[in-house]
Amino acid sequence: MHTDLWNHALALYARPGVEAACLELQALGGDVCLLLCATWLQARGVAVLDERAQALRAVAEPWQREVIAPLRSLRQQWRTAAQADAQLGLLRERLKGLELQAEKALLERLQEHARQWSADSHAPTDDWLARLAPDQTHHNDALVQLRVAAAALQDAEDGA
Repeated sequence: MHTDLWNHALALYARPGVEAACLELQALGGDVCLLLCATWLQARGVAVLDERAQALRAVAEPWQREVIAPLRSLRQQWRTAAQADAQLGLLRERLKGLELQAEKALLERLQEHARQWSADSHAPTDDWLARLAPDQTHHNDALVQLRVAAAALQDAEDGA
């Protein structure tokens, strides 16, 4: 059973250790939306091709740079001040909601772009995470944890 990318991301993110792994990968320069998309494509059995990986990056990078990163940066800047200022704390929570909406919009854009890529049982699926994760994360425990959690989620869905 394969769900849409947003619901796949929610289910995977809810698994133990995934949130911490994603935050660590993000701190190392990883695009969490792109990595969640990688696990979704892997679960669907979509073959990894250079042009597909490049296309996904072309969708994700401007949205991350121009929309998500500024929202995240402002939210993080307000962290300390919001603890002492209730009004700023409320604004920060609203900003957090906007950041989540922006991430959902990116996942929808990635899904739409990948929609026509069907599973190909004759082509090797390779490793989407390895292809879309930054080089500095390839031997990181957080990437391993994400990969293991994604495989466990897939096993749970296949067994359902």
